[in-house]
Parts: sequence; structure tokens; C-alpha cells
Amino acid sequence: MPTGAEAKGVAAISSDGHLSTAQEQTSRKGFCSVRHGLALLVHLCNFLINSQRMSLSIAMPAMVNSTAQLRPLNASAERPPADSQDGWNGTLQQSEAVAPMYDWSPEIQGIILSSYNYASFLVPIPTGYIAGIFGAKYLVGVNLLLSSVLALLIPLAADAGVLSIIVLRIFQGMAQVIVLTSQFSLWVKWAPPLEKSQLVNIAVSGQLMGSFITLLIGGFLCQTKGWPSIFYIFGGIGCVCSFLWFLLVYDDPIHHRFISADEKEYIVCSLAQQDCSPGWSLPIKAMIKSLPLWGILVFYFTEFWIFNIVITYLPTYINSVLQANIRDSGILSALLLGAACIGTILGGLLADFLHSRKIFRLVTIRKLSTAIGVLFPSAAFVSLYWVRFSFSASMGLLALSSVTITFCQTGALVNILDIAPRYTSFLQGLLEVFAYSSGAISSTVAGFLISQDSEFGWRNVFLIAVSINMSGLVFYLIFSQAKVQDWATEQMFTQL
Repeated sequence: MPTGAEAKGVAAISSDGHLSTAQEQTSRKGFCSVRHGLALLVHLCNFLINSQRMSLSIAMPAMVNSTAQLRPLNASAERPPADSQDGWNGTLQQSEAVAPMYDWSPEIQGIILSSYNYASFLVPIPTGYIAGIFGAKYLVGVNLLLSSVLALLIPLAADAGVLSIIVLRIFQGMAQVIVLTSQFSLWVKWAPPLEKSQLVNIAVSGQLMGSFITLLIGGFLCQTKGWPSIFYIFGGIGCVCSFLWFLLVYDDPIHHRFISADEKEYIVCSLAQQDCSPGWSLPIKAMIKSLPLWGILVFYFTEFWIFNIVITYLPTYINSVLQANIRDSGILSALLLGAACIGTILGGLLADFLHSRKIFRLVTIRKLSTAIGVLFPSAAFVSLYWVRFSFSASMGLLALSSVTITFCQTGALVNILDIAPRYTSFLQGLLEVFAYSSGAISSTVAGFLISQDSEFGWRNVFLIAVSINMSGLVFYLIFSQAKVQDWATEQMFTQL
């Protein structure tokens, strides 16, 4: 049964399906709104999840005995310059005085670091389905708290033994995937069509910001305060944030205690034409036959192939190919990710501006953003091999790729909210499975190529990634749409 606010919102829509002038004015007041506050809270959650995830990678060199230093598995065999090695050895000796160290072999370290992914692929689809039915508030809040508590326990788990820290990381990885997957169901009820891109991008950019801050200060914390400090800081902040989440977040604007009547009416009115109510039944057969859905699924796989390489191997590339020392490679990688975070937010604002001013149709914005997010990074990655002897040219190309690749977030990566708002959470879980599968395969392939040939390995890694990404772009451009599909409307509610 629609509430009074919903009925009032529906009545306020004109016969041509557009909002009234008063409601459009309400829209322009958005940056001090509850919905933008929600986007910032989700941004903070994503920031903490990614910081907690990366903390162990940053701390690992300080956790291991200097005789068993970690060389990234499947990474380049080239060694950094001697002066950077001496500096890092000094860092390890200083860390040993303030925190325990362990005699973990590189193989054991690799198992510990990868244990995050051992069970992560099991949870996205059921999480998406449950979030679509019951909402995301408690799924996100409980699992953010669980991940934060487990982060606080990592130093104790490390002292208890290898098996303890592996088990802890498995459960932490599952909790973090639940947070990242279930949050998308919030935007089905909170994101007006003309603000969808900016709200989602503000939230998602928290992941890049988490990587930026962790790379920037993680090594310093491990060196000066001891490696446990990085887990205590991000774990403690996560616990505080989880309690704020429970207090401030609601699954929809109708039941929010502090939202203004104008904002509530604006959101309800703008979403009144979309059939967003979840259903227990899923039109599986229709989903399998849906080419627009397959366009998004295929692009997710191809895009996260190259995106995972950028996130995983960027510090290694700057260190081994561009010959920056370990400290500088971390700082430069952080700056590139910071630029990407800013690009993500600005891309969302630009997409919503073009849509609200009716400069382009929504499907054109999705396709154009996706094309920019693929073509410019592809050109940059293909060119890296030929400018590898120029540090400034290489960093310029990496900066270009880091900023422009984020345009995909306002294109194909948010497109699922357009074609099937009723099933957004379930389908987002399915998309996460494609993304994790792609990341696992791309890391393995990249590591093999780099280890086999240190000179041409990087070139081959980028050429293969660009080829795969371009094929995904072509498939998406042919089949993508930006309107609600027939199988995602109410008349298909009981179809199996």
C-alpha cells in the first residue's frame, strides 16, 4: 500500500512524466541533503573496507623477518635500486623494535594475502538477493562492524599462528564483500534518476580514497608506530562508523526520521514511475535471454580485468620499470589513485548534468562514458612500453589512464540501476562474481607473463588487457540499453 507521501508524490508528477518546477528546485539544493549525506556515509564505509583490506599488504614487509622478505607473488623479478633496499631494511630493523616479526616464507605470505578471496565468491549473489528483499541497513552495518573487529584482532591472530590469521582473513573477506554488494540496494530507493550517477560515484569513490590514504600513510605508520597500529587505527574507526551507520541510515526516505518533507516528496516523486519494489521470485529465464544484461556482465568481466591489474600491479610497475624506490612508488601510486577518486566524483556530476539538461539521452551518456573509460586508458597502456625510459611521460600516461578509467563508473558499471531497478541487488551480486573471477584470472596471467620475461612481460600484460577490454566495449555498445526491461517490471513478478 502506498503511503501518504508516496501518493502525494505520484500526484505531483505532470502528465508528461516530469517533475514540477518546485521539485526541480528542491533537486538543486541536493548537496546539503540527506541523500548526499547517505552517499558520504557509504563513501566512508567503502573507504574503511578498502583500507582494512589493504592494511595487511602494506604491513606484511614489516611483519616478516628480514631474511624472508616478501617478494610479491607473480610480480616482476627485477629488484629495486640498492639505495631503496637499504632504506627498506632500515625500516624493517626499526619496526622490529616496536612490533613482533615472523619467519613466514614468501609462499606462506602469499597464502595469507590471498586468503581474503578464498570464500568471497560465495557471498555476492545470496547477499544481493537478501538485500533486495530486506534492505541493506543491517547487512552493511553488521558486516562493517564484523570486518572492523576482525581488523583489530589481526595482531593477535598473527601471534596465534598462520592458520589463525588465514581463517580470520577468510571471514573478513566475506564480511567486506557483503558490505560492498548490499549497499547498491540503497540507491534503488534513494537515488533520483537525475542524480543517480553522482550519488553512486560519491559512494564508490570511497574505495579509491581508501587505497589512496592507505598507500600514503600505511608505510609511515608501520615504520614509526609499529605494524599493528595500522590495524588498530582503521579497525577502530570502522567500529565507530558502524554505530553511526545504525543511527543515521534508513533503507528508504519514507521511514527516515530527520529528512525534510520537501526532500522526501522529491525523491518519492522522481522514483514513482520506476517499479522498484522487490519480489521473492526471479525471472531467471528472461535474465538469461536479456542481451542488455549480458552486455553489462561481459563488460564487467573485461573492465575488471584491466582495473585489477592497475590496482594490484601499479606500485610494482613504478618500482621495477620506472626505477622509483619503494617509498616513492607507494606515494606516486597513492597520488594516482587520489586523482582517480576525484575523477570518479566529477564524472558522476558531469553525467547527471548532461542528463538533467537533456543534452544527451541517458543511453548515450552511458555509452559515451564507457567509451571514454576504455579508449583513453587503452591508448595510454599501449603507449607505456615505448615511453618506459621517460619517467615523466610514463607518469603522465598513468595519470591519464587513472582518471579516465573511472568514467566507466558512470557508464556500464551503473547501468544495472537503469535496466532492472527491482533486481538491482541480486544482479549486483552476480556482477561481483564476474568481477572477482576476472580479477583472479588477470592476476594469474599477469604474474606469469611478468615472471617469464621481465622486458616484454609488461608490454604483453597491457596488450592482452587492452584487447580484452576493447572487446567488452564493443559488445556493450552493441547491446546496451538504459530503460527498464520488460522482465524487470511488475507483470513479470511471478515469472520463474
